[in-house]
Amino acid sequence: MGNAKDSRPVYSTEQGRLCPECRRPVESCACSAARPAKAPAGPGVRIQRQTKGRKGKGVCLVTGLPLDQAGLESLAKKLKQRLGTGGSVKDGVIEIQGDHREALLQELKALGHTAKLSGG
Repeated sequence: MGNAKDSRPVYSTEQGRLCPECRRPVESCACSAARPAKAPAGPGVRIQRQTKGRKGKGVCLVTGLPLDQAGLESLAKKLKQRLGTGGSVKDGVIEIQGDHREALLQELKALGHTAKLSGG
């Protein structure tokens, strides 16, 4: 553990997130323009299976797709037809009924998305 000299505020209730270097609000940070942009940490598209709150029925959730609502609806329709199952789009997440994680992974990769299985 560091001492009090090493601690820096990263959040202020008045200003929001603060830059760790210049301690200004992130929106008006002077040093962030000089810093190179970070590459994404990994694939944003995640596929996971979930049964919680569904009376034991499993669904696959596809999250992190960089699409608007209409794009999500269209992709969900393609995936449901390809897998022969039902599903829906809720809050920017595609829900596909049943355990189709591997098939979803292959379909999304075929469509050009960088996807990854998530969860156990």
